[in-house]
Amino acid sequence: MLLPTKTVEKPWGMDRLPAPFDAPEGKRIGEIWFEPPAELPQLLVKYIFTSEKLSVQVHPSDTQTEAAGLGRQGKEECWLVIDAEPGAVLGIGFADKVDAETMRKAALDGSIEDMLVWHPVQKGDFFYIPANTVHAIGGGVSIIEIQQNSDITYRLYDYGRPRELHLDRAIAVAKGEPHDPALHRLLPEHGDATLVTGPYFRLDRIDGTPPADLAALYDGPLLVIPREGEATVEGENVAPGQCALAHLIADVGFAPEGSCLIARPLA
Repeated sequence: MLLPTKTVEKPWGMDRLPAPFDAPEGKRIGEIWFEPPAELPQLLVKYIFTSEKLSVQVHPSDTQTEAAGLGRQGKEECWLVIDAEPGAVLGIGFADKVDAETMRKAALDGSIEDMLVWHPVQKGDFFYIPANTVHAIGGGVSIIEIQQNSDITYRLYDYGRPRELHLDRAIAVAKGEPHDPALHRLLPEHGDATLVTGPYFRLDRIDGTPPADLAALYDGPLLVIPREGEATVEGENVAPGQCALAHLIADVGFAPEGSCLIARPLA
């Protein structure tokens, strides 16, 4: 089943998108969302396209949102860079340990931007972003984001834009520490790759047909995100730029020369 899409205009979006997408004339597209199906409400898949830096922000964990009476609304996410202009960067975690008061002062005066680690990126860079990680997406980058389905974002700094900040809530959940280097890798252009194995979801890149031992780990509904070549899901064609729900991996036809991301929730 193809998932419905939601195209979102943003001032910081792009008017020229990487293939296979096209921005309508005169529009700046910042995000393309795939509406989570009822069978897999835990996961959200979206593409993000930026022409300028996004806010410095942080997301809470499930434990923190439940303690605050918000239900299970934590957010862990991952980013796969699909296109990057020269000089494009992603800011993830701090260069050094930062206490809460220092973080607050830096958010107020803007120096928090310089305290982050800004990673130069290229197509194939992959990052897992645990909840409580302070992060920011730079301009000139296109990514696929797979995440826990939550819209809770606390902004620490937004470059003087007239949007609400959430300093108290952000600092209460933010970890003032470096991002674990083991959560970043550069993928080769081709080849199977296990990208995430928990705690909240599993994500794999598959070239051609998945091996039997991997297919056995997808024993229920899953999301299929073609990157090269078309897949079929329950007899329906799914092209790059689309996302589909499969009830069983046996219902997915993988193109022999194609490449897909597949994902399923674990909790």
